[in-house]
This record gives sequence, structure tokens and C-alpha cells, in this order.
Amino acid sequence: MKIDSNILITGSDGMVGKAVVSKLKSDNYSNLLLPNFEELDIRDQKKLDDYFVKNKPEYVIHLAARVGGIAANIAAPAEFLYDNLMIECNVIHAAHKYGVKKLLFLGSSCIYPRGSKQPMKEEYLLSGKLEPTNEGYALAKICGLKLCEYYNRQYGSNFISIMPCNIYGINDHFDPKNSHVISALILKFHEAKKKDKPFVEVWGTGSARREFLYVDDAAEAILYFINHHDSKDMPPFVNTGYGADVSIRELAEMVKKITEYNGEIRFNTDYPDGMSKKLLDSSRARVLGWSAKISLQEGVKKTYEWFLKNKSGGSV
Repeated sequence: MKIDSNILITGSDGMVGKAVVSKLKSDNYSNLLLPNFEELDIRDQKKLDDYFVKNKPEYVIHLAARVGGIAANIAAPAEFLYDNLMIECNVIHAAHKYGVKKLLFLGSSCIYPRGSKQPMKEEYLLSGKLEPTNEGYALAKICGLKLCEYYNRQYGSNFISIMPCNIYGINDHFDPKNSHVISALILKFHEAKKKDKPFVEVWGTGSARREFLYVDDAAEAILYFINHHDSKDMPPFVNTGYGADVSIRELAEMVKKITEYNGEIRFNTDYPDGMSKKLLDSSRARVLGWSAKISLQEGVKKTYEWFLKNKSGGSV
């Protein structure tokens, strides 16, 4: 991308979007198209077509999605499937229709089967049943990456897809029920410390293992691939993970220590764990020149420091 290219970033007001925008602005990119949901509901194809005609984006970084933790996915599977299908189908089709030079689609490691071999390689896609607790979201992400692949095959488009593991970091939502696991744990332990609660409840058994990618690493991956690789020189999609996983029990202990909470951790086994293990094989990304840099310990510390400055004193 050139410094003066018209670059559309969907979801620019989300956690990953803000990190991408910050990096682009620091590199002096001058023509960023950053519509928020109130300005442009990209589920509406006509409105999105009008936006493309008016603003003529040359590159699209497609980050917009309906996202949430296990509780949110279980409560609203129809919305997670419908909204995400409409969002990605409209954006990818408009990018084709109006001749953008390149599009990057951000997927998710939830695309892999519940019982997938570990670490999960790109070729394991569609080799088994999905995890039921977030099946709607996963189905939509699979459709998005396949749509990019099919446009490339049929029309010679330059649409690339990367699949990160669980992303966390500054500018995340902090809510005990609807947010991602790290931000939810930070809020729980912080509130328990502030209110001198004797224990913090964590959902599940604590045995499930997850891989986490700090948001700045995710943004680096996005900008690296859109600037250095085209669809013709990379696979249909590429895993972009940190490279190591951790149990939820170990994660909870880490957050407890970082927040300086002195009470007990209790695991509520009435709630599901989800997949027992999710670790990406990101060797292809490393061969293509990208790897994560920020450790989980450092990333959680950065996230908690940001939370203390921006969220702990007000509404979360």
C-alpha cells in the first residue's frame, strides 16, 4: 500500500481496528476510510455499494464482525451467524465489484474442528465437527475465507485471509459475561480486589488450553501480510498464532498475580470449557516472514495497565 492509497478499514473502532489505525497513522498513511457502525451499516448491501462508489477504496482491511465470548455465542447463535455472513459477504463482494487492489480478511482459529489434531494446521479445516458453543461464528468465518478463495480462483482477485488465535489487549471490552476471556478475567479480579471479595468464580474446569495473541502483534500481522504478500504467493489462508498455549487455570493464576488479588479462585464446572485445546500451527506464517513478539505475561500486564487508566474508574 502507498502512503496516499485509499484504505478502507471495516471495524476500525474495535480493538484490532484501533491498533491497525494507530500503526497506519504512525507510518503517515493519509487516506484512511474509517466509517463506524452508525455511519455505515455494512450489513446493508445498498449502503455499502454507495459507500464504495463515493469513496473508491483501493485496499480493504476487513476486521468488522459481531464478536463475543462463550456466553454471548450460546445466547445468540442466530445473530452471530446472520450478522457475520451479511457483513463479510457484502464487503468481499463489493471489493470484487468495485475492483479493489487487495483485500485482507481477518478470520479466527474457531474455524477448526472441535476434535482437531494439535497444533492445528491449515489443512485440518472442514475435517470434523465444529465446537458447538461458537458454531455460528465459526461457520461465518469459514464462509468468509472460502468466499475470498473462490473470488481469487474464479476472478483472479487478490483477497488474502489470516486466521489468528484468541486476540486480547488494550481497547478490548471489559465485561464478565460478553467479553473475551482475558478482559473478563481482568475485570473479575480487579473488582474482587476492590470489593475485598473472598473468591473469584471462573467458568469451566480450568483445564481447557488456549493460545493468545496480543493486539499489537495481530495488527503487525495484518499490515505485514497486506504489504508483503499477494494471493498468488501464499495459501488460501494462513494461521497467525503466538506459538504456545496456556490452561485457563494458569491464565487465571497469572491474572490474579498481575492484579494483586489475594483471594481464592473457584472454578464453576456447570459452565462448558469449549474445545479442550486450541493451538495453531503458525509455521507457514513464519516461513512467509511473520511471527509474534509479545509474550502473554507482558501482554496481560500492558492490558491491565491500560484498564487501570481507562476503564477502572468509570463504566465498563
